[in-house]
Amino acid sequence: MLTILHTEASPGWGGQEIRILSEASVFAKGGFRVLIACQPNAPLGREAQRRGLTVRHMAMRGAADVRACWRLRRLMRTEAVDLVHTHSSIDAWLAGFAAKSLHLPVVRSRHVSIPVKRRRNFVYNALCDRIISSGDAIREVLVTAGVDAGKIVAIPAGVDTAQFHPAVSGTAVRREFGINGPVIGTVAMVRYAKGHRVLLRAMPEILRSEPRAVFLWVGDGVGRVALQQEVAEAGMQAKVHMVGFREDIPACLAAMDMVVLPSLRSDGVPQVIIQALAMRKPVVASAVGGIPEVIQHQRTGVLVPPNDPQALADAVVRLLRDPQSAATWAQTGGQLIDSHYGLEHMIDRTAAVYTAVLVEKGLV
Repeated sequence: MLTILHTEASPGWGGQEIRILSEASVFAKGGFRVLIACQPNAPLGREAQRRGLTVRHMAMRGAADVRACWRLRRLMRTEAVDLVHTHSSIDAWLAGFAAKSLHLPVVRSRHVSIPVKRRRNFVYNALCDRIISSGDAIREVLVTAGVDAGKIVAIPAGVDTAQFHPAVSGTAVRREFGINGPVIGTVAMVRYAKGHRVLLRAMPEILRSEPRAVFLWVGDGVGRVALQQEVAEAGMQAKVHMVGFREDIPACLAAMDMVVLPSLRSDGVPQVIIQALAMRKPVVASAVGGIPEVIQHQRTGVLVPPNDPQALADAVVRLLRDPQSAATWAQTGGQLIDSHYGLEHMIDRTAAVYTAVLVEKGLV
């Protein structure tokens, strides 16, 4: 039985962590032994334990945390790890050095489209054997930074269509919040880059066209309290339901008539977009990062420039006024997800990367 160690130094919770859990869970069910090393008290660790996965908590304070590197190395030896899969900057350095000192193969995932400085491409060129980028846009970011293109495989996140499908009911969520009108929804961590404030500035124009519309914001984050204050200052408390972290994301999406993601920058191909399309929900999103790989303008959804409240409002109003086009684009988008973005597709391609690296190292 092969043992895979996933490392994640980020203390947050979002699409990146959800993808780690999805991959780890499927591989564990497929007969692999899977370990997850993460920060103490991280949501990733709690959710992984809830799913029955083995978790090792360890503080990773920075890329030069020698103690953490040593502890990771000891973990790899004690648990007879066969392959290491790193996910964030800090753990990529720490676990990368630890694994290389033991001659273990390393796969590095790059989930975000933030530019990589050339002086930092060492972690990609020297401390890993393969890189999985969450889409073609992120692959290009890495190549531009001088990373060996032959090591990079673009594998977008996959959606579990057994959970996210058109038959899921949103009635209970609508009843919970007393919602009767059209629901414009957003599912994202509450942080500046996700563009909640752009949507807030677009709301007056949207409500002039559809006064009954309400906004359902799902997600938590360090910026939630400040954003709640801005919603109050804008006089939108009655129109915005900020519901925080939810485990019933399929039901929340089902309660929405439209999904909006006004990102200022993209972290690859956002999971909420492929989840929404799998449920045949119309999508309006910013044309940034990997989003245009899935949202083809006026074919699978609507693209708008980032940080443009007027363009965002116009797009939302158009879909509210033209439900036939909205439904057609959502259906086309759903077909794209079914054929190219299923969970099985992601897992199969990830397994192929693992196999190739293990074969190269003579471990299988």
